[in-house]
Amino acid sequence: MQKCLSLLIATVLMVVPLTACEEESQQTTSRLDIVKERGKLNCGVEGAIPGFSFVDQNGNYSGIDVDICKAVAAALFDDPNAVEYRNLDSTERFTALNGGEVDMLSRNTTWTVSRDTTVGLEFAPTTFYDGQGMMVRTDSGINSLEGLQGKSICVEAGTTTELNLTDNLRQRNIEAETLTFQQADPAYAAYAEGRCDGMTSDKSQLLGRRSTLPNPGTHTILDVTMSKEPLGPVTKNNDSAWFDVVKWVTYALIEAEELGITQANVDEKKNSDDPTVKRFLGVEGDLGEGLGLSNDFAYRVIKQVGNYGEIYGRNLGAQSQFKLPRGQNNLWTNGGLLYSPPFR
Repeated sequence: MQKCLSLLIATVLMVVPLTACEEESQQTTSRLDIVKERGKLNCGVEGAIPGFSFVDQNGNYSGIDVDICKAVAAALFDDPNAVEYRNLDSTERFTALNGGEVDMLSRNTTWTVSRDTTVGLEFAPTTFYDGQGMMVRTDSGINSLEGLQGKSICVEAGTTTELNLTDNLRQRNIEAETLTFQQADPAYAAYAEGRCDGMTSDKSQLLGRRSTLPNPGTHTILDVTMSKEPLGPVTKNNDSAWFDVVKWVTYALIEAEELGITQANVDEKKNSDDPTVKRFLGVEGDLGEGLGLSNDFAYRVIKQVGNYGEIYGRNLGAQSQFKLPRGQNNLWTNGGLLYSPPFR
């Protein structure tokens, strides 16, 4: 009996380390390795906000958020089109990311402490500093939040927008009916049909969505900011290798603009005598190697997608239908909030 017990204990002692090793191996497999092996990036976007992520009738995606996906793909595969997009609404985006259905999110997602901790997300650098706003019909006579007293407001569920709306109404002692929708499309449809007097979301989303309404000029975005909404790409928590890639690709877009490197001159800049530029473009040093990328990953990104200023310009700025000033989304050297740590 004692001999059998000894054999059983020995077997258990052998199995436990093996099981632990298997679990440790699964936990240490980075999403970076999975994406590389797959040969394409699965990127979660919103898909219906012009200027940020919008898919046209031909299935072509465009917008700042889309260009972030393209930049990551360019860094990994030297191909900005090595991306499969998945449209995700606000209620399914985090489940899709944490479940591995997408590798990253790039879809107007606000950085908050609870999302950064209990939800299990990791936020890369902010790519658009925004604030929550309110859209009403121009002929409604409403010019402030107080003007919505006794009226109705449409809002998308599962968003910081919904929580901020509740806080603002309570703070201002405004009694208004809140109509909540699981997805953005039904919410904007209800607003367009006149079922609610106001529509609230990030100002950037209101701006983009207003352009899709039947008569955009008959709607006004009030001059009020209800919250801070820092928007940017997101990865799953506890995967530093993959997070570092998304983080530094995003910073590369900002750094390139500060260094004056564009799609048009990036090849010329490779011949620069500036050591900072040489390191950044991978002519010297091994910064990419430390990320699990080629040393010229930043060159690939700028060559294929452009710098942050170019991305902003064609999607929201002077070359777009919106003509939206950079404001706080300018470089720190121009009075904005965009700032990249050194590429060294």
